[in-house]
Amino acid sequence: MAPRGYACAAAATLLLGVAAAACSTVAPTATTTTTTLCHSQAAPVSGGAYWVNNNEWASSAAQCITTDGNARFTVTHSAIDNRANSAPGGYPFIYKGCHWGACTARSGLPIQVSRIRPGTVTTSWHTTQPGGSSIYNAAYDIWFNRTPATSGRPDGAELMVWLVIHGLNHPAGVVVASGLVVGGHRYDVWVIHRARRNTITYVMTSPATSVRHLDLAPLVADAVRRGSISTSWYLIAVGAGFELWFRGAGLATNSFSVRMAAGS
Repeated sequence: MAPRGYACAAAATLLLGVAAAACSTVAPTATTTTTTLCHSQAAPVSGGAYWVNNNEWASSAAQCITTDGNARFTVTHSAIDNRANSAPGGYPFIYKGCHWGACTARSGLPIQVSRIRPGTVTTSWHTTQPGGSSIYNAAYDIWFNRTPATSGRPDGAELMVWLVIHGLNHPAGVVVASGLVVGGHRYDVWVIHRARRNTITYVMTSPATSVRHLDLAPLVADAVRRGSISTSWYLIAVGAGFELWFRGAGLATNSFSVRMAAGS
């Protein structure tokens, strides 16, 4: 749903995150190093296996996150107020794969859609969601491109999985299915087809703060059946974070992982 990109030129060109300190402020502690990322700054974590990106893209309000170098982050400050806007002000997130040309190490991606079978790509995500007056969703953002690589906006599809809607917001497009069971979870499905890319969003009907071993294959197969994704396209990135319409401080990703099956 949200455009994605880096404000820091260094981050857009790095593959393994060398010199990422140019995009952040770093405060050492006795046991960890905390990195603060603001606006659209990004940094590699877990030895480059993942990237964390603050990704404030439709707001100029102060908004920052911190990460300790592991596959997690916390929204420490957010003055975003996009309540009068149909789009969120930012999407602080973590990802594996290639995002606007910045790629994580040894991800196993891209993978052609025709090769995605049950168990090929699974993911787990655990969050903290303080709620309150903040308006946000907790959402996976999964990108598909028509070719194996891109240095810019993916031109295939965006598949989103919303764990929670907190406040008055909803996905782009129209509802095409309600209460649909896919891979053991029940979803309402929203779809919009655009010239530059399609977006298909699966909203969990029972809000969740975490998922374990979510298999992407059934969701991708359903999106293929609906004409939103082609089997000739490529899955290039799996991300998870929070679309922020209003505030959002305290939201956190406590852990995140994406697993590729051996031989995939």
